[in-house]
Amino acid sequence: MPGIEPKKTIKEISPIDVYKLLPKTNCRECGEANCMAFATRVVNGELSIENCPPLANEEYRSSYEKLLHLMAPPVRMVVVGTGDHAIRIGGKYVLFRHDFTYHNPTPIAIDVTDDLPEEERAARVKLICEFSYNYIGRDLHVDAIAVRSTQHDPTAFASAVNAVANKTDLPLILCTYDPVIMAAGIAHVKDRRPLLYAATRDNWKEMAELAILYNCPLVVSAPQDISLLRSLTKTLVDYGVSDLVLDPGTAMEPNLATTIHNFSQVRRAVFQEHDELLGFPLLGTPITAWFSQEISPNVLQWKEACMASMLISRYADLLILHSLEGWVLLPQLIWRFNIYTDPRKPVSVDSGVRIFGSPTRTSPVLITTNYALTYFTVESDIKSANIDCYLIVVDTGGISVESAVAGRYLTAESMAHALRDYNIADMVDHRYLIVPGLAARLSGDTEEASGWHVIVGPKDSSGIAGLLKARWPPKEQ
Repeated sequence: MPGIEPKKTIKEISPIDVYKLLPKTNCRECGEANCMAFATRVVNGELSIENCPPLANEEYRSSYEKLLHLMAPPVRMVVVGTGDHAIRIGGKYVLFRHDFTYHNPTPIAIDVTDDLPEEERAARVKLICEFSYNYIGRDLHVDAIAVRSTQHDPTAFASAVNAVANKTDLPLILCTYDPVIMAAGIAHVKDRRPLLYAATRDNWKEMAELAILYNCPLVVSAPQDISLLRSLTKTLVDYGVSDLVLDPGTAMEPNLATTIHNFSQVRRAVFQEHDELLGFPLLGTPITAWFSQEISPNVLQWKEACMASMLISRYADLLILHSLEGWVLLPQLIWRFNIYTDPRKPVSVDSGVRIFGSPTRTSPVLITTNYALTYFTVESDIKSANIDCYLIVVDTGGISVESAVAGRYLTAESMAHALRDYNIADMVDHRYLIVPGLAARLSGDTEEASGWHVIVGPKDSSGIAGLLKARWPPKEQ
């Protein structure tokens, strides 16, 4: 990148680096066996230094501050909002997800403008707050509201900000380039730490003073000009603003490729060239799709959705969207969930016995793995068919049936142990176990290990209802 001197790759942190700064008392207050085990999990991103209670003591203050510096991510973390609904953006340690776990999933904010009638505005805020979708046991939702000044009037903006704030605890983004309008809006929510959008080459000083006065994070905007973005960031940091969010600009055709390129270049400058001035979270605004000449709402929503998904991948830490349509938002929420899932830890559910409906002592007993997608698919099929049954969930480390069988995480012995450990024989009078079709080759060994008769179920759980209709109750063997 022009103007940036190449530097060496950021040094990797080893557990020894962390261990040297720990109390080294092996007190186990963190839940680990010793301080070295704790240090290893910190370096792996599984624990934070705040999980070590002794570090809060005054005698370890110096070590704590050194650890904070040591563990600080190249892309700094910025907090927007307060309390339980606060969102954390940035905090990235690596350029690519497969190198390490991504932290702080990209929050999605939906806009509310100050020109909406009161009833329409209240209804929109209600829809934003209530938008939710359960995906493999996790509730996915939008995270913030961006209040935009479209009337360019301080009174109207202040009224809209106040009205929205009174109806939601979600974090707020206040959007205007006019410092006078921004000052009017922030006065009503000064204790809620809103994100201020945005400082530009023309208003940076006034916006910086507002950010410092109210201790709020500030967006730096320089569309399609990374050199200017970097210069403005340096100016604001020198002026005393520490919590910044960078807006490299989000433009649709013919500048779509340029948008993705700029986001990528900024992030590469941090990790490959160690440019600290660009080491702040990135803001993407797919909402700009709605500012084009296109008149079809469906086309505008499609463009917004495509841009949002691309920016989640490359490398937006916060997005502002307009559409509340499920087909626009759900792909983003699910894509975000999958990208920010720890690749070293498959999404799993707790092992144990699940009871569906009102099973009796003659009801069927089924078994599956604790891979979340497998479990919730089976659960959905059982519930939709109104089946009364017991479902044993075996701990396979969060691996699906076929993989668990191949890797010997699901074995005849593990299923036999589950039957015994969960006292299934005390729950039913029969001794029949229905195993997944993909585990059919374990049926004989399972019968031998458990003493139960095995019925091989379908490969797809949608066939459970048909199997039970045809073969339950079983004929005595």
